Amino acid sequence: MPVKVIDHVYAQYILTQLRNRHTSGTDFRKGLVRLGRIVGYEIVKTFPTREVEVETPLGKAIGIDIVGLDRVVIVQILRAAMPFVEGLLKAFPQARLGVVAARRREEGGSVDVEIFYSKIPHIDGDSVLVADPMLATGITMSKAIEEVYRAGRPGRLIVVSVIATPVGIERVLSKYPEAEVFVVAIDPGLNDKAFIVPGLGDAGDRAFLT
Repeated sequence: MPVKVIDHVYAQYILTQLRNRHTSGTDFRKGLVRLGRIVGYEIVKTFPTREVEVETPLGKAIGIDIVGLDRVVIVQILRAAMPFVEGLLKAFPQARLGVVAARRREEGGSVDVEIFYSKIPHIDGDSVLVADPMLATGITMSKAIEEVYRAGRPGRLIVVSVIATPVGIERVLSKYPEAEVFVVAIDPGLNDKAFIVPGLGDAGDRAFLT
């Protein structure tokens, strides 16, 4: 299935703290970092492995190597994704980083997104993780993925979020059916300002106290 909901009990516990409006900005940022690490490890589990032999101080042992950990690019959508990506880097310490900066534009009752800065390393068959804590309408994510394809063709395209909506997932997968989506929760819908309900509020504002 292209959508994986991470139901790990600790991930759900942290998500509950993030949803709580009384959680401080510091604890909110720390929670995003912890979730990024958990989600990262869940993604690592989907990478292929191979058996290898290593020599210990006392002899030889058989273990595994995870194939492709040195071919990962993480693209963060500024600014809310910054602490989330800090956690992802615990699982992918060799990853190269790209950034996409976007702003919402609300005109005539509709919401659109403008990409005003993008810097992504060259991609050639790499596993690309595009991270944004909130996959609401899917517009920002879809435009960020456009920037990814301008940098090359990924071997795997992985969308990483904390909370998504069905409409956001559908928008992304309808345009990029090759994408895999990893989320901690899927919430039912959006309010009239295109924020996820119940969601957790504006992740960027809460993380950076703005």
